[in-house]
Amino acid sequence: MVEPARPAWDGPVPDDAGFREWMLVRGSALRRKAFLLCGDWSAADDLVQDVLVAMYPRWSRIVRGGNVDAYANRVLVGKHVDARRRPWWRERPVDGVPDSVDSTSERAIAAVDERDGPLMSALATLPAGQRAVLVLRFADDLSIEEIAQVMGIPAGTVKSRLSRGTETLRAHLEVSGERARRAAPLDPTPTSAPVTEDLS
Repeated sequence: MVEPARPAWDGPVPDDAGFREWMLVRGSALRRKAFLLCGDWSAADDLVQDVLVAMYPRWSRIVRGGNVDAYANRVLVGKHVDARRRPWWRERPVDGVPDSVDSTSERAIAAVDERDGPLMSALATLPAGQRAVLVLRFADDLSIEEIAQVMGIPAGTVKSRLSRGTETLRAHLEVSGERARRAAPLDPTPTSAPVTEDLS
């Protein structure tokens, strides 16, 4: 006699419609944050998938808890930091956005384009904790207290990581800006014609 197949999930059935709606509304922002953390679209997509897989079975409890976005941020940062600790993790900073992004994602991540190459390179130099604090502060506009809650660290540690990370980014961007100025060809040709007034 063959036993009927058991369902993979034995817990309460999550609110599929609510989860799907949240995912449609907040998924692009979550993906962009994951990209800022990882520096690579493929790794960002994997990270977002891990976050969604972790959230789905707990969806009803997360919604009852109140702040779904804070929970998603906590899982996102935690999974990113855990992945960075694995020995196989090898980060590959990119200089721009790949051409093969679908149009929905392209609109959602329009702020991350070719001009952000130096920023992504600078972010790639930071430890995972500093990078996470900077992404949550500047990409997600969270307060120091909210970041501390999301990351499970004291507010003083958030301030310290924010300060160190900002200084490192500033130094890296100044160096890359100086390199770009040195690499730019000196063109004596004026970019616009001189303005002359007709005095007649």
